[in-house]
Amino acid sequence: MNDLSGQPVIIEVAVNGGKRREQQPHVPLTPAEVAADEIACIDAGATIIHNHTGDPVMGGSGAHDPAPYEEAWRAVLAERPNAILYPTMAGGGVHTNVEQRYGHVRALVAANVLGLGLVDPGTTNMGGLDADGLPRAVDRTYQNTYADVRYMMEACRELGVGLSISIFEPGYLRVVLAYHRAGALPPGAIVKLYFGSAGFSFGLPPTIPSLEAYLAMLEGTDLPWLVSAHAGGDVVRCGLARAAMERGGHVQVGLEPFGGPRTPSNVELIAEAVEVARELGRPIATADQTAEILGLQRYPIVPV
Repeated sequence: MNDLSGQPVIIEVAVNGGKRREQQPHVPLTPAEVAADEIACIDAGATIIHNHTGDPVMGGSGAHDPAPYEEAWRAVLAERPNAILYPTMAGGGVHTNVEQRYGHVRALVAANVLGLGLVDPGTTNMGGLDADGLPRAVDRTYQNTYADVRYMMEACRELGVGLSISIFEPGYLRVVLAYHRAGALPPGAIVKLYFGSAGFSFGLPPTIPSLEAYLAMLEGTDLPWLVSAHAGGDVVRCGLARAAMERGGHVQVGLEPFGGPRTPSNVELIAEAVEVARELGRPIATADQTAEILGLQRYPIVPV
């Protein structure tokens, strides 16, 4: 492997996701809690921050209220004006459309608080395993058609924001690489390789061979990428964070993807990733360095 000492590593934190307090006692839920936690996460070394609100990702109307995001993010940006913040979005289906699902992204850009757009370039059956080790008989599909993906890509270009690109399955990455080869991928993209834990039946497992498979697909591109052990994983303790940093990648931590018997805070999870980076001689990227690595055009965000 190449000597990567001295090359900054980006740490992203996904602070809450769908977690409940009984699952993780430190999870921030209200806008005030989210803001306080995100400021602490920035001070601990995170430069990209992701959070959910109370609106469901699957089910509901498909629309997300931008107000809780804006309330939390204005408080963050008042203290840390170069924070790079981005939301989640709802899955598609007959009950909604992509314009409705992406409406809060446009509203947050108009409010001048959003740091990244998001593109989820594919559809995944979501659900864990039952007591017999079989996929649960649930009807939960996170749907994004190719038409939806085209809309998200073009919206990010129109709005002048970078792209947080979620990769839950290899097919997702093939879609993104098609845009890249065609020169149609908007600037400011970061590819996020989400590995599934053993308790779920989607995504590649969080192993070195899985990572190498994705990196073989990315070979020849200049796209920045990070790893996350989603759906109840531990990206640091499974060794994936170290493997990614050794190969020039970046890392997402946080209570959204985290799982296991421990009940850490987001700040503690960041500290664990920071320690791995320091052992490898990779400094933690600043917000300005993160923006440079991603090639963000609309940066920094200045709250109004």
